[in-house]
This record gives sequence, C-alpha cells and structure tokens, in this order.
Amino acid sequence: MRAAVCHGPRDIRIEEVPRPRPAPGEVLVRVHANGICGTDAAEFAGPQMYPLHARHGLTGHEGPLIPGHEFAGTIAEIGAGVDGFAEGDAIVTGAALWCGECAQCRAGRTSICAGYATVGLHRDGGLAQFVRVPAHIVFRAAPFGLSPDAAVLTQPMAIAVHALRRGAPTAGADVLVIGAGGIGAFLTFALARHGANVVAADVSPERLAVARRLGAVATMLSPAAVDAGFAPALVFEVTGTDEGVAAAVAAVEPGGRVVEVGIAKHAIALDLRRVTTKELEIVGTNALIGRDDVPEAARLLASEPDLWQDVAPQAIPLERLVEDGIVPLLEGRAAHIKLLVDPWAAAARATVMS
Repeated sequence: MRAAVCHGPRDIRIEEVPRPRPAPGEVLVRVHANGICGTDAAEFAGPQMYPLHARHGLTGHEGPLIPGHEFAGTIAEIGAGVDGFAEGDAIVTGAALWCGECAQCRAGRTSICAGYATVGLHRDGGLAQFVRVPAHIVFRAAPFGLSPDAAVLTQPMAIAVHALRRGAPTAGADVLVIGAGGIGAFLTFALARHGANVVAADVSPERLAVARRLGAVATMLSPAAVDAGFAPALVFEVTGTDEGVAAAVAAVEPGGRVVEVGIAKHAIALDLRRVTTKELEIVGTNALIGRDDVPEAARLLASEPDLWQDVAPQAIPLERLVEDGIVPLLEGRAAHIKLLVDPWAAAARATVMS
C-alpha cells in the first residue's frame, strides 16, 4: 500500500509498505481520507511525540512512523475476537488510546491516562491507504448519517467537544473564542449549538467569516481588541500564543474561567497577579475521551452537513502532502481551515460533505 512515512525532521517519504493485518481485537480500516493539523506540521518540523528512536510504552512502536490521526474509512478486515462490525462498514474514530488501568482511566478521565497515546502520533496512522485500529475506539458512522468526507472531521470536532465540556458553558452565556482556525472553528460551532453567544477573535478575516457561518454572533479581527469593553465569563484560548493567553486573561470577567485549548510551542508567561486579583479559574483541556466525545462530535457534524464545505473544501493526493499540506501549515499560509488528504486520489478533488 502507499503511505506517508516519517523518518525524521522534515523527512516524510511516500513509500510502498506492506498492508497491515489486524491483530486480535483490531480492525483494518480502508482509509477514505485523513485531515492534517498543526500537530502534524509541528511533528514534521521536529518530531517530539513520534517514537522514532525509543519504544513507546503503550503502543510498542519504535522507528519510522506513518502519521495521521484524523481519519475515517470503511472496515476492510476484522481481527479475531471482534464483534459488532462487518466488512464494508463506514467508521469514525477519535484515534485515542489509553491503558485502562491507571488512576485517571479508572476515574473515567482517559484523556489524561498515564500512558495516553494516539493512532498517528504514537503508532502508525491514517496517512496511508490502510490503517489498523483497536476495535474498541471505533464507531459505526451509519447511525449518524455522515458523508465519508464529513466523517473525517470527527476527531477534531471531538477535541472541541471535550474542550467545551471542560469549560462547562451555560446556555445563553457570552463566550469568547480566541483563534478561529482549526479547533477554534469546530469549537465555535459546538458552543453555538450548545446555546452560547459566541464571539470569535482571530487575525484572519477569512476565518472570521467562516466563524460567523458556524454560529458566532460577532467577531473581532485581533485578539488584542478583546480588552476593549467585552468581558465574558468564559474564554477559550485556542492559539497557544503569548498574545492569545494575555488577551484571554485580560478579557475574562472577574470570577470567570479561561480554558486553554491551544498547545504552546514554548513556555508562556502568565500574569498571575491578574489571575489572583480577578479570582480567575484557569482550566486545561487535553485531547478527547473517546466513548463520550466521539459520538457527540459525529452527531454535531451531521446536524449541519453543508457548513463543513467552508471548513474543509479540498482533498489532496498523498503525493502532495508535504508541499501543499504540511509546509503551508508550518509557514502559516494554509489556504483552508482544514485540508484533507485522500490516499487513493491521483489529483486534488473537492470534498463532498452532504
């Protein structure tokens, strides 16, 4: 099969590799498409999570790795001991893996499992024609009525759903989302569907236009502008930048909550004096909880299928992954909020979301 294989920093090669076979408890997925995000770009620039040189404790992977953690497809083969699936079933997954034994797993907080891992980050993923996946993290797509392309968006939407749960918004509350690209776009939609009055802030007019179509009641062109009279009780910071974090702490009302969604590339200074004097809550959110967040994500995507054309209008072939996908993301010049990669396509194609 054809696959993108990471061998080291800025070294992804499109190669012919053996088609995997599902182990007991696994299914083999014929990948329809895989979305790429900032994490893929950061790992391409300098792998931090990919276990290229040391065996991963949960997955056992070591060596060159096939990236791709945002994928959907159909069941191609079923491993021993797996029930509830048939070959040809369309599926979605959040790609999240957990040990099931540590204190956090026993408490149901699998997103902060002591050995948390992700398909496509810590074992071979979906930037390939086939990927093997533990069956317990897979859901049939048919009950949700998702198109194959829309199903690919389930994983990033599940990240947004988990962040929303961590923020615990109330219906009718004013909520600020700083950063309307990537997860911020999905979060804007999820919050609006939850009944929040969402204001989106971003440096891109194009992203803000999409945010309005996704349910934002107002937009601000620069995060710095949020310090001018708008004081919501809840702020989601999705950029992971110094400016975004400072704007979030400045904007939130006294006694409010800031949910840090963006993963910073470096340590960020936090104005703790302001946190103290405003009695703020700072809440972190990590990844997703598969059994809860993935079905809700699929339900949300299916509720307004036509909207996702604006978010992910194109799928590119595997051969253009680096040049047309990862490098533009890395350089901050991505043309779309979300780009899909079709491992079976010979040329770029428009996506079909409904």
